[in-house]
Amino acid sequence: MAKKHNDALWATGRRKTSIAQVRLAPGGTGKALVNAKPVEEFFRGQPRHIHEALLPLMKAGQEKAFDVTVKVAGGGITGQAEAIRHGVARALALIDDATKKTMRKEGFLTRDSRMVERKKPGRPKARKRFQYSKR
Repeated sequence: MAKKHNDALWATGRRKTSIAQVRLAPGGTGKALVNAKPVEEFFRGQPRHIHEALLPLMKAGQEKAFDVTVKVAGGGITGQAEAIRHGVARALALIDDATKKTMRKEGFLTRDSRMVERKKPGRPKARKRFQYSKR
């Protein structure tokens, strides 16, 4: 879950099969590292994913107040970005009740439980069926 340790805020975010361990260090300059790479390099300069991952900081008005360090594994690039968003929001929620209410109102604290549906036997994919021929 989320916890305070040595003045840093730690939290875990999840989305699909991605898991992100997020550390927010107060008094920083606003730099963000994901798997020891700058966030722009990790997401290969895709502004949509960078924006998605750091959106809770922007909504809370804390972009330059924390240095963000993330360790993320599993899933694809979109799932990882959304797992980071979830983890950052959970860490920010530890600051005070006002920030927690903001994160809750924006929907960042709700874990998106949608997962890939399993493939069923006798079908080519989860819901698709083989072509039916009447004659």
